[in-house]
Amino acid sequence: MAGEESRQESLDEDLSVHIFTVSATMVGVCLTAIGLIRVVITIRGVETIIDTMVGLDAILFVISGLLAYWSLRSRKHGRHHRIEAVAERVFIAAMVMMGISCLFLVFGIKRI
Repeated sequence: MAGEESRQESLDEDLSVHIFTVSATMVGVCLTAIGLIRVVITIRGVETIIDTMVGLDAILFVISGLLAYWSLRSRKHGRHHRIEAVAERVFIAAMVMMGISCLFLVFGIKRI
């Protein structure tokens, strides 16, 4: 029983750490994507909603990263499971939005 609890705690800690690090990386990916999209928009002289979508996605990744960090910092108080669950949901929503943004980007580039 004690070994199982220790393993679960380790998995929980790993989840928060992974959400935190991947979210931070994805914010950088979003910023790079926005820059590239803005270059294409400037060169081709068209407007698109894709850069706004990716910007909102970056904000979702920042929120999930902050929640994961909060979860890691609040382990002493026993509230980390609820915070971690919210961080996970926001992270998954951000990943889904990134996929949708990619679809918009692919179809937007073909149209432009």
